[in-house]
Amino acid sequence: MPARPSQLPPARGSLDAPILRAIQACHTCAEACIVCADAGLDDAAASLARCIRLALDCAEACSTTGPALARRTVANAALLKQMAETCAELCEACAAECDRHAIEHEECRLCAEACRACESACRRAATSLGATGS
Repeated sequence: MPARPSQLPPARGSLDAPILRAIQACHTCAEACIVCADAGLDDAAASLARCIRLALDCAEACSTTGPALARRTVANAALLKQMAETCAELCEACAAECDRHAIEHEECRLCAEACRACESACRRAATSLGATGS
């Protein structure tokens, strides 16, 4: 039987502004990446294969990192910091690839924008986690 919210361990540390922005950016980025990948599949162009794969990888990273930052139940803040850094790196790679297709594909342009915002937010969250040790 799943744990009820009252049975879940409490969040560790504070939910400061950089972490809150990263949580929101992760959600937005995951949505944009999924839309981008879906649009690429509709086009079925071989030239979009790398873009689709990176968008799906980025969506997964964002979909995992955002909730983990919100819960903050990981006993080791270094793990949350590493998750935020990894998410930022995937967002950077996805944005670079989407930029290559942004002129022809609006979804790629929007995805690249969301990825850059999430990359920046996750890097700031990682810095905040490293500074506070929360």
